[in-house]
Amino acid sequence: MTENRTTQPIKKLERERAKLLEELAHLRREATMEVDGDVGEGDPKWAERDIAQSLVDIHERKLLEIEQALEEARKGQYGICERCGRPIDPERLEILPETTLCIECKQAIEHHRPN
Repeated sequence: MTENRTTQPIKKLERERAKLLEELAHLRREATMEVDGDVGEGDPKWAERDIAQSLVDIHERKLLEIEQALEEARKGQYGICERCGRPIDPERLEILPETTLCIECKQAIEHHRPN
């Protein structure tokens, strides 16, 4: 694992983390906004609040993935597949910097194949 191979994806992770934290703060405010109970669930504000809560859930999962990848970077293990221990293709890291699995292991998990 070389410094060049992981520097850009780690920087990308840090930028994505900062962006997600900002978006989460905004979405959490929307998800907890008061909605007039007398209007009923047909009110668009109910739907907006439900959508905001769904987005909070999605963003929190993504943030967890990013935090895990950054922790791996702090341990010097970033870019190493957590399943097989081989280096993850740099192109995969560039596209999906939060990944902790090489493409082969990801496919095996998705198809329920043993290592």
